[in-house]
Amino acid sequence: MATRTVLGFAAVVGGAAILAAGCSDPLSPRGSSVGVPVFATTAPTGAPITLDQNNGSLAAANTAVLLKGFNPTNPHTGDAIVATFFWTGSTNIITGVIDHLANGTPVGNTYTLVDYHTAGGLSMATYVAINVQNFPDAYGVPGGAQDSILAIEADLSQPVSHGGVQITAYTGVGSVAALALGAHASTDGTGSGITPLGPAPVPVGAGTLVHAVALTNGIFGYDLPAGFGDVGEGDNAVMKEDAADFVASGVGTVQPQWNWYYDAGSYSWLATAITLSPPPHLVFTTPPVTTLPLLTMASVRASAMDGFGNVVTGFTDAVTIAIGKNGGVVMPGTLSGTLTVTAVNGVASFSNLSIDQPGNGYTLVVSTPRAVSKESAPFNIGAL
Repeated sequence: MATRTVLGFAAVVGGAAILAAGCSDPLSPRGSSVGVPVFATTAPTGAPITLDQNNGSLAAANTAVLLKGFNPTNPHTGDAIVATFFWTGSTNIITGVIDHLANGTPVGNTYTLVDYHTAGGLSMATYVAINVQNFPDAYGVPGGAQDSILAIEADLSQPVSHGGVQITAYTGVGSVAALALGAHASTDGTGSGITPLGPAPVPVGAGTLVHAVALTNGIFGYDLPAGFGDVGEGDNAVMKEDAADFVASGVGTVQPQWNWYYDAGSYSWLATAITLSPPPHLVFTTPPVTTLPLLTMASVRASAMDGFGNVVTGFTDAVTIAIGKNGGVVMPGTLSGTLTVTAVNGVASFSNLSIDQPGNGYTLVVSTPRAVSKESAPFNIGAL
């Protein structure tokens, strides 16, 4: 019987030594098991989510700590870190997930349990930290001090016979956990011969990252899910895992599905997919229009939108508006009024704006640190 745990929170506990073994073995030729995902609509986003750093190991045996560092290069501060832990057993025995430097200095980011799944005597748990801070940014270890490696650690309530971890850092994920953590799914099964396997479909918006992991109780070749990039893999005497990722170009659903090449007999597998969203993007829902000089414009509104094209009602940040392109004919125009307002239910309303100089082709730009800025369509200041 498989079980799942959803969206718990990790405690903070002590540190341990870093596993040195890497993740690699021969792979089968890459093929495709399902069609490349197709999306119905697209929405504007900022810079795409990109893979920054990855490392992992399934070398742990008879240990109560699963640990790995980002050797040889740390991720960047502000990244999101996905840590997936693997072990033999059928219950979630992780008592806490923490990060620290290799010399034991605590770092202190919060790792949230997004998904736990177990089947066939194997367990897999994925934790995520958003907007990580407090470590040497992109620190390159060659020629430098090994003590500055950022390590991710899961402490267990009891030793496991085999286990390991896959750690991955992504740049471009939204900095607010409640908005960045999206849908996720887990599935398990058994198979023999060429076995297609993967989690259930997950909904995605434009710019959504899908990070998927498969685990099986044997060492076999596989084909990656169609359209996905390989992140990293690992194996030990009793299990093998692979992680892959994909960034959606629009709104739809994605179902990552591997083909695994099993030998004769029946084998168990688990697969999970989590989604991470980019920052919201601002959209002029009531744009500026032609107005006489010095007269108050009709209210200008900008909304924070997610990749699905929905207003992010939980977005309550301060939003600032400014002139983008200055269309002043005789001299540059000046924008007056309340130029910074707090969004309410995801909407920033500017009710008393005016520009003093006539001209054509003015634009306004709305911006805020935790959302993608937006420039308006051109408008004029002059005769209506």
